[in-house]
Amino acid sequence: MTDRASDDSTAPAARTAPLARHVAAVVMGNGLEFYDFLTYAYFAVYIGRTFFPSHNAGSSLLLSLATFGAGFLTRPIGAIVIGSMGDRIGRRPAMMLSFSLMGVAIIGLALTPSYHRIGIAAPILVIAFRLLQGFALGGEVGPTTAYLVEAAPIGRRGFYASMQNATQDASALLAGVIGTVLASLLTAQQLQDWGWRVAMIVGASIVPWGLLIRRRLPETLHAADDAALAPDGATGIAAPTGVRPYLPIIVFGLMMLAAGTIGTYVIDYMTTYALTVLKMPPTVSFGVIIVTGATAVVFELLSGLLSDKYGRKPVMIIPAAVLLVSIFPSFWVISHFRAVPTFYATAAWLSMLAALASTPVIVTLTETLPKRIRAGGVATVYAFAISIFGGSTQFVITGLLQVTGNPLAPAFYWTIAAVVGITAMILVRESSPVKAAQRTERLALAASAAP
Repeated sequence: MTDRASDDSTAPAARTAPLARHVAAVVMGNGLEFYDFLTYAYFAVYIGRTFFPSHNAGSSLLLSLATFGAGFLTRPIGAIVIGSMGDRIGRRPAMMLSFSLMGVAIIGLALTPSYHRIGIAAPILVIAFRLLQGFALGGEVGPTTAYLVEAAPIGRRGFYASMQNATQDASALLAGVIGTVLASLLTAQQLQDWGWRVAMIVGASIVPWGLLIRRRLPETLHAADDAALAPDGATGIAAPTGVRPYLPIIVFGLMMLAAGTIGTYVIDYMTTYALTVLKMPPTVSFGVIIVTGATAVVFELLSGLLSDKYGRKPVMIIPAAVLLVSIFPSFWVISHFRAVPTFYATAAWLSMLAALASTPVIVTLTETLPKRIRAGGVATVYAFAISIFGGSTQFVITGLLQVTGNPLAPAFYWTIAAVVGITAMILVRESSPVKAAQRTERLALAASAAP
C-alpha cells in the first residue's frame, strides 16, 4: 500500500485545523531544547577555562570547542533511533523522548564540578553530557518538522515550518539576552566560575513545562494525509515506495543544509570572534547575539510566508546569491573598522540573508518526503549535515585564525559553503503546492490543446 500525495487544499486543512493550536507547543519545546545547546557555544571561552585549564588560552578554547563538536557525533544516532521511532510509533512519543533526554543532559552539564575540584572526571562528564545532548537533539528536528508540516493547512506549510527555525533563533536571542545581562553584572572571573551555569540552569527550569505541553499533543502520523509530492513534481498520484526515488532530494537537502549549517555557526561564532579577534568587551560580544537572533526570527517567519506565496526556490535562491557576494566584504568591514555599530549592522545583514534563504530548505525536504519516512529522513539528513559541518565549523574557524592570523578566515570558509548550497538550490525541484498546482494546470492545458 502506497502513500497518497494530494493537492486538495480543503481536506488536509479541514482535518488538521484543530491541530494548529498545538503548533505553539511543538515549536516552544524545540526552541527551549536549542537554548541550552547554543548556550554552550556562547560561553565556550569560560567553559573551556573551567574544564580544560591551560597556560595557552587558545588551546583551552580549542578543547572547549572540540567538546562542543563532540555533541554532534551522536546526532546521526539520535536521528536514526528517535527519527525512525517517529515514523513507526508517532511524532509525539519521539518528541517526548528527545525532550526528556535533553533535560537530563542540561542539568548534568550545569552541575558538573570544575577540573580544579574533581580533576579529569570533570571533562569526561562534560563530554558524556554533550554526547547525550547531541543524541537528543538529533532526534528532535525530524519529528517536530514532520509534525508542523502535517498540522499545517496545505497553503501554509512554509509558514508553519518556518517556526522551527524561528524558535531556534528565538532561543539564541534569549541566550544572548541572558549572556549580555550576566556579562554586564558579573566579572570575567565570576562568569567563568558560575555565571555560565546560571544561564544553563535557566534553560533546565523549563523542562517540566515542556514535558507537560508535549504530553497533550494530538498525533499527526496517522491522522494527517500525506503531504509529499511525487519526485516528478506531480500531485494527486501514488507516491513511489522505497527510498531510491527520493535520493536526489536527500542529496540536495544535505548540500543545502550543510551550507546553511556552516553559515549559522559562523554567525553563532561572532561572540567568540568579537572576544578573541576583535578584542571587544563581553557586553558587546554577547550583544551581537541579540542583534542576529532578533533579525533571524523576523526574517525566517517572513521567508516562510513568502515561500508559500511565491514558491520555495526563488525565496531561497535570491537571498542566498546576495549572501554569497556579501560575506567577504562584510568580514573585511568588521575586521578593519572594529566599531560596535559597524559590527552589529554587518552581523544583522548577514543574519537577515541567511534567515531568508534557510527556511525554504527544510520545508522543501520535509514536504517532498512521504510520511512513512519523513521524520526519520529529515532527522537523518539534518543530523549528518549538522554533525559534519556544525560540529566542526567553529573548531575549523578557530584553527584557521590561529594558523593564518587572517581575520578574514571565516569569510573564505563560509563562501565555499555558500557556493555548494546555491548549486543545490538551483538543481532541486520546486515543492511548493502553489507552484506544483500551477505546473499541473499548465500540463493539463497543454494536453487538452494538443491535436
